[in-house]
Amino acid sequence: MKPRNRRFAWIGAGVLLLAVAAGLVLNAFRSNLVFFFSPSDIAENRAPQGRAFRIGGMVVEKSLTRASDGLTVRFAVTDTVKTVPVVYTGILPDLFKEGKGVVAQGKIGADGVFHATEVLAKHDENYMPPEAAAAVSQAQSRAAMDKAAKTLKP
Repeated sequence: MKPRNRRFAWIGAGVLLLAVAAGLVLNAFRSNLVFFFSPSDIAENRAPQGRAFRIGGMVVEKSLTRASDGLTVRFAVTDTVKTVPVVYTGILPDLFKEGKGVVAQGKIGADGVFHATEVLAKHDENYMPPEAAAAVSQAQSRAAMDKAAKTLKP
């Protein structure tokens, strides 16, 4: 084999190796990507089925119940328009309270209940996760537009 052809073979092997490495990195990135959805998005079936995502909003007052095992909790998350029931097994964060902002990561079950694997709570009195705040304000404006459209119809 001529030196020129050998050089092209090494360059081709290097390019192929870089392409494989880039493909593996992009695949790992895509499989670890977690999107945020509001309860209204879930009610409208815009959330992925069988794939992990995050849900956020406010914990509904008087919706928190604990199972007899001491670790399993049930509560509801709302964006003031729609409400989604959530089940979580584990220790809740210290700042988790009813009426406060929360973000939970997990999957939606066939029964319509969100099965959380992780629960994140706010960190002070005035904080709500940005995704949850945006979802709440968007849901409220959507509800206001729907209400206005109904009152304008003859």
